[in-house]
Amino acid sequence: MMTNLFSVFDPSTSYGLPFNWLSSMIGFLFVPYVFWFLPNRALLIWSKLTQVLHTEFKILLGTGSLGSTMMFISLFIFILFNNFLGLFPYIFTSSSHLSMTLALSLPLWVSFMCYGWINNTQHMFAHLVPQGTPSVLMPFMVCIETISNIIRPGTLAVRLAANMIAGHLLLTLLGNQGPSANSTILILLISAQILLLMLESAVAVIQAYVFAVLSTLYSSESY
Repeated sequence: MMTNLFSVFDPSTSYGLPFNWLSSMIGFLFVPYVFWFLPNRALLIWSKLTQVLHTEFKILLGTGSLGSTMMFISLFIFILFNNFLGLFPYIFTSSSHLSMTLALSLPLWVSFMCYGWINNTQHMFAHLVPQGTPSVLMPFMVCIETISNIIRPGTLAVRLAANMIAGHLLLTLLGNQGPSANSTILILLISAQILLLMLESAVAVIQAYVFAVLSTLYSSESY
């Protein structure tokens, strides 16, 4: 049920094999070639973006996890690449499916929880009761914080998938009205789709950043 929730949006294939998911790995084919390029503007912009993300994630993680920022930067780049890839016509959007987003969020959350409860058990127990909570409310706060910790991978996955599929649905619904519209309505539809495409480009960047930042915050709570 979980893997077929958004399967109605899958493009059809005539080979009988799930080749659509291979589009998620296309970016890895171009990564080795970057090291052979001469320094150009695109590479300088990419290096600047990596440095900015490293600085922000280092602040969120603190000084106790040197090198961990590269994992979250790679996660951001991977989600950003798949989000932008889905904006092109006839290309499969893997980040709009729960089977993809859960595969990213669930292993991260499980690893953070295992590390925190094994190595910093007292610190993890302290997170269940916020500072300044009255004694009467402590049992309720423990239940609320426990539930909020359990649903974290689900909220990460659903947030990314829902935001990516919402814009695609609007673009699809507007595009289906084109064949039956007159010239005036058609101009309005094309203008609306261009604006929605610009909005989707911003959403692709924002959702990748939100996913990476929330994963970083969840990681910082485990040590």
